[in-house]
Amino acid sequence: MLTNRQLQILQVIIDDFILSAQPVGSRQISKKQGITFSPATIRNEMADLEELGFLEKTHTSSGRVPSEKGYRFYVDHLLSPQGINSKDIQQIQSIFNDRLVEVEHIIRKSANILSELTSYTSILLGPDVQRHRVKRFSIVPLSSDTAVAIIVTNNGHVENRLFNLPPDFTASDLEKMVNILNDRLIGVSLEELHKSLEAEVLAVLQQHVRSADDFIHALITATMHNPESKIFYGGKTNMFNQPEFHDLNKVRMILDLMETTSQVQSLFHPNESGIHIRIGSENKQLEMENCSVITTTYSIGDDQQGAIAIIGPTRMDYKRVVALLDVMRLDLTQAFTRNRSE
Repeated sequence: MLTNRQLQILQVIIDDFILSAQPVGSRQISKKQGITFSPATIRNEMADLEELGFLEKTHTSSGRVPSEKGYRFYVDHLLSPQGINSKDIQQIQSIFNDRLVEVEHIIRKSANILSELTSYTSILLGPDVQRHRVKRFSIVPLSSDTAVAIIVTNNGHVENRLFNLPPDFTASDLEKMVNILNDRLIGVSLEELHKSLEAEVLAVLQQHVRSADDFIHALITATMHNPESKIFYGGKTNMFNQPEFHDLNKVRMILDLMETTSQVQSLFHPNESGIHIRIGSENKQLEMENCSVITTTYSIGDDQQGAIAIIGPTRMDYKRVVALLDVMRLDLTQAFTRNRSE
């Protein structure tokens, strides 16, 4: 159990190191407002905190820096709620002022603004679109033998599926096709779409449209593609402006990880509510041993969730990032709830 004096010194050291990225010495701490201890007393306490594993001594300075254990203690016990200023709130609200409808557009803009506000890398994971339900179906011919099926879902997601048209397929055939598809497929989930095409739509089309079998089988093949949850990045290289990431090998390792979908998805806690903070080795990936990852989830309705991650150095401004994520997740949830009701 740390004493009150040790707690105060540990908090000052971590707060200062987050701001400066420079080791913190006893004399520097003694000049802080509210610190009434002498430099000698502070040095003794710093030595004890180092022995307990909360601080580390660098080779280039007499000062100390936080250890991974120190950051974890700070996050769990010393992190106090922080408000965000009106300018930050206005920037977040600008995401929703444009009355964007498509989920992807809102998420992409959110990723960019989060990276601007934090100067770190933001990653937003979209929902499992396979559970979305068809709201509108249209087909646009691209040439005499190809077309694109445009599927708009109940949550504002848009799927574009390219497929081949049967020979001699006319504009009249296409119009009948679209009418029947909209009549029969509204409310069907994307994951069940190919089954509904075969079980419910084919027989009707055969009565009204030439080459219905070829058309439906081409469309079924196109709709059987299961898209991965979409991943949106903001400020992908932002974090490399931090002094911790001047080592090109570290940079390359992290960038390689971000190119692997399964690795990126492993950074999230998609089924857990609240805000989660993983520091250094807690991330389990070697590439992330010098990083902290803060994640949270947001709701898109119908039990659908997306997720947000902020990646930065272990010397991350935890107070600010947690506050921004808390506002962002609530605003995204409210925006998607409002979009569904309109």
